[in-house]
Amino acid sequence: MTMMDKRKLGPNGPKVGAVGMGCWAIGGHFTLDGRNDGWGQVDDAQSVRSIELALDLGASLFDTADAYGTGHSESILGSALKGRRDEVFVATKFGFTYDEGAKALVATDVSPSYIDWASGKSLKRLGMDHIDLYQIHVGDLSDDAADRAGEALESLVDKGRIRAWGWSTDNAASARRMLKYPHFAAVQQELSVLCDGKDMLALCAEADLASLNRSPLAMGMLSGKFSASSRLGKDDVRAAGHSWVRFFADGRPKPETLAVVEALRDLLTTGGRTVAQGALGWNLARSPHTVPIPGFKTEAQVRDNLGALEKGPLPAAVMAEISGILRAEPVDA
Repeated sequence: MTMMDKRKLGPNGPKVGAVGMGCWAIGGHFTLDGRNDGWGQVDDAQSVRSIELALDLGASLFDTADAYGTGHSESILGSALKGRRDEVFVATKFGFTYDEGAKALVATDVSPSYIDWASGKSLKRLGMDHIDLYQIHVGDLSDDAADRAGEALESLVDKGRIRAWGWSTDNAASARRMLKYPHFAAVQQELSVLCDGKDMLALCAEADLASLNRSPLAMGMLSGKFSASSRLGKDDVRAAGHSWVRFFADGRPKPETLAVVEALRDLLTTGGRTVAQGALGWNLARSPHTVPIPGFKTEAQVRDNLGALEKGPLPAAVMAEISGILRAEPVDA
């Protein structure tokens, strides 16, 4: 990779591959509020091969969470990265309590004692002596709870367990309050062609924070592979009925969203890109602080997603045309 393919993670952070890898799907089955929260069946051996391929193709940031498969994603990631720790930047998250045997998320907890316990469990599953970026997974917290978490996370930095920390939230005002902590380095926000995040990106530009982009492919809508006849299995989070899954309903892609993707197809495939590569190129062009972290289950998906590194950000003229279409057909309300 050239330096053009890399992005800095926070004010004092390292440079990583501009497209990272999101490890939610490789966690396998688990539930939230009694509904499936995984992405269907997984093949652990294929997950390991996919991670190894991602490293070879230029990815260096891997984002996971103890919630994903109630620890399974962390364990698989740790297994795949054995012997290659110095090549990677590992981000994980905490805040959802879980019943590992039942594969169920139970509640939320960001208290200092829980953070201490959860970080130890994550380190053990990952097989590592420190976490590069430890993130609050619960998006909405009271000011008091957020401050106590921030102080606990700074303590973990002092102890050498973590290098920096962040917050997975779309609330820019809440994230701004964390700027008083010296090792607050990143936010994880939803960001895609179909869902912009202007306020958070403005904060990242102002404070030199990294913006890790979850759902950069809009939970697969921007893979370009869905049609009106597509139907997802009941073991897929997109068919589970969660209120926050907004581009799918009853396991089917929403017709209005399909129409927008189709209207954007020619622009996203500029320069020989696939639709997914164009969508990731949009994220890369949206801000110099963004690092999209698309999910994966197969080597083919890894190759497609990381092909965006070679293609690079979308050209400014294409970005302007996309903005014009989205103004006419808004989808992020």
